[in-house]
Amino acid sequence: MRPTATPLLLATLLTATALSACGSGSGSSPDTVKISFKQSTDNSIRVMDTYLGQMKKEFEKANPGKKVELVPIKAPDSEYYTKLQQMLRSPKTAPDLVYEDTFLINSDITSGYLKPLDAYLDKWPDWNQFVDTAKSAAKAQDGKTYGVPDGTDTRGLWFDKGVFQKAGLPADWQPKSWDDVLSAARTIKRKVPGVTPLNVYTGKPAGEAATMQGFEMLLYGTGDGKTDPLYDTAAKKWVAGSQAFKDALTFVETVYKEKLGPDVSDALDPNFGTTVRGELLPKGKLGINLDGSWLPQDWQKGAGHEWPEWSQKLGLAYMPTQHGQAPGKVSMSGGWTWAIPSKAGNPDLAFKFVETMQTKANAQKWYIANSGIAVRKDVASDPAYVQAQPGIKFFTDLVASTHYRPAYPAYPKVSTAVQEAMEGVTTGDSSVDKAASGYDEELKTATDGQVVRK
Repeated sequence: MRPTATPLLLATLLTATALSACGSGSGSSPDTVKISFKQSTDNSIRVMDTYLGQMKKEFEKANPGKKVELVPIKAPDSEYYTKLQQMLRSPKTAPDLVYEDTFLINSDITSGYLKPLDAYLDKWPDWNQFVDTAKSAAKAQDGKTYGVPDGTDTRGLWFDKGVFQKAGLPADWQPKSWDDVLSAARTIKRKVPGVTPLNVYTGKPAGEAATMQGFEMLLYGTGDGKTDPLYDTAAKKWVAGSQAFKDALTFVETVYKEKLGPDVSDALDPNFGTTVRGELLPKGKLGINLDGSWLPQDWQKGAGHEWPEWSQKLGLAYMPTQHGQAPGKVSMSGGWTWAIPSKAGNPDLAFKFVETMQTKANAQKWYIANSGIAVRKDVASDPAYVQAQPGIKFFTDLVASTHYRPAYPAYPKVSTAVQEAMEGVTTGDSSVDKAASGYDEELKTATDGQVVRK
């Protein structure tokens, strides 16, 4: 369902929540490090909580007299970002360490919310183990690094083998074009009633999941795989008015217009991702899901939706390019980082905690626990990591075909404009042309007119 709070009321509520979440501020004790992180909205999923609890014990044991205070923010993605930014604005509410999505980090850097970490990184031998692409995700235009990545991710197509069998589709399904994906969804709709054929995240309530798992997995599959269809790096401008953008919107429109996707009210529920992982896939109610590499974290032993059979029940396929043109497949990668707020009271202690989390052993433990893709070279080459879970090799291999979002301060606003365009064609309130035109106008505002037409 769509959110009903007015912007003013929502901002007031978020401010109050943020202020209460951090108590009297990070500087209240020089011996306590306050760590803020995104807590799952699903009460049964405590992967991050469990891991950080283990790190807290290890850190406190190794540093007598020092304490770790965990400050969870329980919210859907879009609300998490808003609450976090509210906290970062004041030394009274700023934690010492925060969990930052790579898509937002440059915006927070430009706003002056984060502290450059180069002085710490220069003295930290383990930093040499991190792959360059992961390092660049947390580097700003000023050349300084503001976050330590804790893994990356890729995206592809998850499909239910049982549903495919009932629909007469192959167990080793691998679509070669968008038409192949839609054709399979239409077959499921026709032959397997009671099952949602295809999920593509959409609309503002889904936040960045709509932009990245949905729209960009389409948009970045429209060209030659070399030219960025969202941002022109040569012109240093954002791309507007492209046919590629309209083609991606047309795919989304088709999914919902032909009722190949979830009910619109469900698709626009901000917690729909939790429903997909916790209910639809485990219960065989979803045929194809365009989603990320991290899904199995919810299904592992001890997780809230334990599902040991998932690797037998689900198949994996890469997302094809629009017409099957080279390179043939597409993926998007992002990930999260640990960053130190500029107003943190105990930054030195915060980085010491990062060093604890990012030993080889602890990093490997985290990658496996949250179904992440290693960004440390020593972990990525460890057979114990590669063989730890079904699907790790499939998603790690997609790194060769992956794309990263334009890491510029305007991106979060651009992403919101994408979500608005998607929502328009999902609900039927806008035609593709109208939604694309609306995006172009929003893009000009979001980027101060730094737009080029193609």
